[in-house]
Order: sequence, then C-alpha cells, then structure tokens
Amino acid sequence: MLRLKDLMQRDVVAVSPDLTLRELVEVFADREVSGVPVVTGVKVVGVISMTDIFDFREETNPVSLGPGSPTDEPEDSPRKRPGASASDFFSESWDPTEVGAVELMRTTRDRDWDLLDEYTVADVMTRDVLSQSSETTLKKAARYIMEKGIHRVLVIDDGELQGIVTVTDIVRAVAEGRLKG
Repeated sequence: MLRLKDLMQRDVVAVSPDLTLRELVEVFADREVSGVPVVTGVKVVGVISMTDIFDFREETNPVSLGPGSPTDEPEDSPRKRPGASASDFFSESWDPTEVGAVELMRTTRDRDWDLLDEYTVADVMTRDVLSQSSETTLKKAARYIMEKGIHRVLVIDDGELQGIVTVTDIVRAVAEGRLKG
C-alpha cells in the first residue's frame, strides 16, 4: 500500500514568517508553487497559500466590483453564496490560462496591492498546521485532505518536516496507476 513517504516531495520550499507578502509572491512565482510551510529555524509554525493572501486582501481591502456595489452582482456570483470566500470568487472568476494569479500580483503595483509590501507572512499565515506522518497511507491522507478542505498536507515525523504531498501528487499517483487496493 502506498504511503506518504513513497509520494512526498522532499525538497520542500519553506519561508520565514518575516517575509513580506510581495516577497512571498516572488517565491511562489519563482518556485511555481501556490502554498508553502512557514518555518522558524526547523520548527513549522504555519502554512501560507495564495488562498490565504486572497482572503486577507478581501478582509483588509474588499475587491471593488465597480459601479453600484455588490448588490449589482449576478445572483449566481460565487460571492453571493453563503460562506463564500474571496478565494472562491477569484478561483471561479479568473481563467488561469489567461493570467495567473501569482503573475498578476507579481506585476501589479496599484494601490489595492500595496498590502503585499505592508504585511508579512506572519500576519496572514494559517497557524493551525495540518500534517500527517510519513507512514500514513495515501487513502487516509486523501480522505484527510478532503475532510479538511486543503490542497496540501505537510509530512511531519517527530516534529520535523519530512516533505509535502499536494492534491496534484495524489492525482499523479492515480493517473500513473500507482495505487493498489
């Protein structure tokens, strides 16, 4: 049976909580990732993703929807759904084949995105670190990812970061026929 240790990425991109959000966006773009663990020394103190940045920006400086306010949005708008977040709006509104979200934030220097320079990873990161051990089966990890509604799980043994497994890693394993039973 496939375990996380068989699938995890061992070369994990990690960042410091002191990094500005603009510097973080550069890391995302340069390393082609959308989320990373936040570490102080060897201790994992959080996780940060593009979703966290979008949600933070919406809380701090709501997206301008143009003339007429949010009531002018169509009824089927992702933002009108109960419990919808800013990331729901962005993920359903942007075609990633046209302009990537990371590239947009990387190149945009308008007033709305000044927040990227004013805040740090520590201000925005998710402090609740969701992890599994390297011995966790892929099936159990996939169920955990679904239940928690996350896109990646950190692999931590005895308090030490061993690797990371993303939804893409799991899909790749399925597509390659690596799952048994």
